[in-house]
Amino acid sequence: MRVYLDNAATTPLDPEVLEAMLPVLKQGFGNPSSIHAYGREVKAAIENSRKTIAKILHAAPSEIFFTSGGTEADNAAIFCSVRDLGIRHIITSRIEHHAVLHTVEELEREGKIKLSFVNLDEKGKVSLEHLEELLKTNERSLVSLMHGNNELGNILPLKEVGELCLKYNALFHSDTVQTMGHFPINLQEINVHFITCAAHKFHGPKGIGFLFISNKIKIQPFIFGGAQERNMRGGTENVYGIVGLAKALELASSHMEEHKQHILGLKKYMLETLVENIPGIQFNGDSANENSLYTVLNVAFPPTENSEMLLFNLDIAGIACSGGSACSSGSNAGSHVLKAVYGDVDRPSVRFSFSKYNTKEEIDFVVEKLKELYVVKVS
Repeated sequence: MRVYLDNAATTPLDPEVLEAMLPVLKQGFGNPSSIHAYGREVKAAIENSRKTIAKILHAAPSEIFFTSGGTEADNAAIFCSVRDLGIRHIITSRIEHHAVLHTVEELEREGKIKLSFVNLDEKGKVSLEHLEELLKTNERSLVSLMHGNNELGNILPLKEVGELCLKYNALFHSDTVQTMGHFPINLQEINVHFITCAAHKFHGPKGIGFLFISNKIKIQPFIFGGAQERNMRGGTENVYGIVGLAKALELASSHMEEHKQHILGLKKYMLETLVENIPGIQFNGDSANENSLYTVLNVAFPPTENSEMLLFNLDIAGIACSGGSACSSGSNAGSHVLKAVYGDVDRPSVRFSFSKYNTKEEIDFVVEKLKELYVVKVS
C-alpha cells in the first residue's frame, strides 16, 4: 500500500480538471495574441477562466493576473510595491514561505527597504498588538503575512490585519497559496491589495497561478515583453494551465464544505489515534486546533536514537509526508518555521497533510507503520 499525505506540497490532479484541459491541449493550439479565429478561440478560454476566478473571489476580472505560480506572484507583489508604490518599510514574519522571506531579505540587502519582523506567540501566531505598533511607528509600510501557514497550520485573521493596514495607510499582501480553494475568500470584505494562488495546491495543474492586484493601486509591468495580461506580464499565456486552474477552483469552491468535513474528520481521527498509540506525542503550532488549516497536522514525536531516519523509514514503508516545506527539501538545515517558533529542538517533526482523496483506511495504515517504526525505549 502507498499513502500520499504531503498535499501541502502538491495535490493530485482532479480528473475533471484534466477533462477540462484536454480540448485545449488537443485543439486549442492558437496563440491568444493572434487576431485570427484560432487565436480568438484560445483568448476567449483565457478570459472566461479569468471571469470564473474573479466571480468566486468577488473580485473584478481586471484584478486577476495569471502567473507561473505562487512564488512568481509573491515576488511580483513585493518587488512592485517597492519599485512602483513608494514602499520603504516591509513588515513580515519569520515563518513566511521562502518566496516571501528571501524576497524581502534581498530587498533589505540591497538597501531598498527597512525590514521588520512581527512578534509570534508560543504557537507561532502573529501578535496583532505588535503589528499595530510597527505600523504606528514606521513610515508607510507593506505588510506581507500568509493566510495559512504551510507547516504549522496557523490561520491569520485577514480581515483584522486588513483593517489595521487601512488604519495606518499600509499596503497588505497575503500569500493565500495554502488557503485558496480550501477557505472562502471574499475580496469585497477584506482590505487587501495583493493575494496569491498556485493551482496545484487544490488539485489543479502545476506551473500556473495568479496574482490578485486590487484596482485601488497601480503598478508597472512585472515581466516585460509582449502585451499579455493587459501589458503587465509579457510572455505567451499558459492556456492549458489557466483553464485547469479555473476548473480546479470552481470544483474546490462548489464542494468546499463537503471536502472540509471529510478532511477535518481524517485529521481528527489521525490526531486521536496517534495520541492513543504513541506516548509523549506533541503537535506543533495551531495544527491540532479547530481553527487551523484543516489540511495540515504537524506532529512532534518523542526523540529516539533513530529520530533522524523517521522520514526515510516512512518513505520506505510507502508513506509520503514531509518534515517541512517541500521547497526546502534536499537541505539539512531543517524547518526555518519550526526553528523560528521553537528554537533548536531534538524532537523529529513530521507534517502530514490531507486531501479529499485520502481515506480512514490510509490513516490506519500510517499509524500502524509508525507504531512499528517508532519504538520509544522505556528505561
